[in-house]
Amino acid sequence: MTLVYSCKTTMAVAIVNYNTRDYLRACLSTVLSQAPSEVIVVDNGSSDDSLEMVHADYPSVVVQANKTNVGYGAAANQAIARCKAAYVLLLNADTLLKPGALHALSSYLDQNPRAAIVGPRLIEVDGSLQASCYPYPTPLHTLLENSRCAITLGRLIRRYAPPFRKLYLRTWAHDYARVVPWLKGAALAIRRETFEAVDGFDPSFFMYFEDADLCYRLKAAGWQIHFAPVTTVVHVGGASTRKYRADMTVRLLASTLQFYKRHSSRVRHAEAVTIVKGLMLARWLGGTFRFCLTRDRGKRSEIGADITASRRILLGR
Repeated sequence: MTLVYSCKTTMAVAIVNYNTRDYLRACLSTVLSQAPSEVIVVDNGSSDDSLEMVHADYPSVVVQANKTNVGYGAAANQAIARCKAAYVLLLNADTLLKPGALHALSSYLDQNPRAAIVGPRLIEVDGSLQASCYPYPTPLHTLLENSRCAITLGRLIRRYAPPFRKLYLRTWAHDYARVVPWLKGAALAIRRETFEAVDGFDPSFFMYFEDADLCYRLKAAGWQIHFAPVTTVVHVGGASTRKYRADMTVRLLASTLQFYKRHSSRVRHAEAVTIVKGLMLARWLGGTFRFCLTRDRGKRSEIGADITASRRILLGR
């Protein structure tokens, strides 16, 4: 039997779903146990009976069904537009809330009136930390992140330069509240009036960097973006995208360059384009070499998807 808090919170919950029925079922169970003021699910044209499951198992949940996948930001805008509460917790369908999460996040927003968005601590299914705070991209940052140098740099800082752990967000322990540049969109507690004041997510970001763009515009409007480990959210990550490895790589880098074009100078955008093209050429050539030497079918499939993505980015397809 699911335990339910005796009184409703002042926070609504909005969830975007795309072919993640079983994850959505588990997510809704943890959400409804905390008596949110309202729960809205926007489904982006799923074909896995997600809608039927929600109607059958959670009849109190309001559902909006899109005929096609309109993108994460556009669907999130639809969900939040239907909410009446002052605060909305926007969730990916592959998340699980801990008891008391809604109360903790709404209380934090009450106590920090300059915070437009608050991000909780995210963890993997195995309990390990999932980084959720990021700097705005620079050409050097883009080079590091997409060449996997960031992982090596993070290990070096953890081992040899402890004083820098708090400065480099990838190595920061996420163990205290602070103002950050932007937050991963898997779980965002949003002050609805500020969200509406900047017209919500930009739907031209179909997937990826819509969260960075929103945080950037909110900061430009005078608001703050906070990370606050007042609660912990389990985030599986990639539940609806892992089957589309090449497409998601292309989407990620296209959205990265779109962010540069929107918020950076022409020179910086040109630098980023050059870096991305160079990385993709190196990945294409290196992947082709590894593909020829690899006999494992699973690995060959992954390498082949990376080669396809690299080629598409280089050729602008």
